[in-house]
Amino acid sequence: MVKLGFHVSIAGTFANAIERAQALGCDTFQIFTRNPRTWAAKPTNPADTDAFIMALSASGIGPVVDHMPYLPNPAAENPSIYEKSITTLIDELNRCNQMKIPYLVTHLGHHGVEGHKKGRERVTAAIGHALDNAAGNTMVLLENTANEKNTVGGTFTDIGTIADELGRESRIGFCFDTCHATAAGYDLRDCGSETIFEWFADEAGDFSRLKVIHLNDMKGGVGSHLDRHEHLGLGTLGEETIRDVLTFPKISHCAFIMETPSNKMRDNAGNMVVARRLANNGK
Repeated sequence: MVKLGFHVSIAGTFANAIERAQALGCDTFQIFTRNPRTWAAKPTNPADTDAFIMALSASGIGPVVDHMPYLPNPAAENPSIYEKSITTLIDELNRCNQMKIPYLVTHLGHHGVEGHKKGRERVTAAIGHALDNAAGNTMVLLENTANEKNTVGGTFTDIGTIADELGRESRIGFCFDTCHATAAGYDLRDCGSETIFEWFADEAGDFSRLKVIHLNDMKGGVGSHLDRHEHLGLGTLGEETIRDVLTFPKISHCAFIMETPSNKMRDNAGNMVVARRLANNGK
């Protein structure tokens, strides 16, 4: 059975995220360990991190996935933004170590006028420096993007090149977002999961390094470069494509994290019901 979960809030204390995940019937979940919209982060409290670790162990849920905040841009030309991005990545890896979180998902940022190659080189250098200067063994997961203008990581080849340049196979893995991939032009709907994920494995890295699937339907079209998520089955991908992803055997080891909306149309509990049904071949 595949592991299904959501991105959940840590409001109150870290341990509250576990309660929220349990209430939604999650097998796995994703969090931000800080406010994702600011550079500053309140230091972790040892009592809070210990409570999180104990509650997580008791819950049987896992793995936990951390996601980098929104502001860092490891491809940035601006020296101040670049340095702050590296500092944040180091701090986030340290926080993962304190909380015993195995995976940290990161976007790869947007380059400036110097171009894509320079931006990709900055990303590689930033992640390498962070790994050299952070504690623990948390794996950094490179996430594919919708290939918006000036993006780094919008193609599978791009992600594979960064992974190859970094080496460190025990510390660098991958997060695959279904909305992003299709928006970038990799047509999961018409080509099918086997084809698209085999392309990913050929161009980015072995299936064993793919650890997280961001399971999202989408509002935009194929190749639209529009990063807007939709409820499972109600967007461009549709139920058949979501089922195809959930039942593809070579990615069954992954944590499937939904980043779907929660609104009047459907809440998280509703999306979990759909995901469970589709993971069971729609029965």
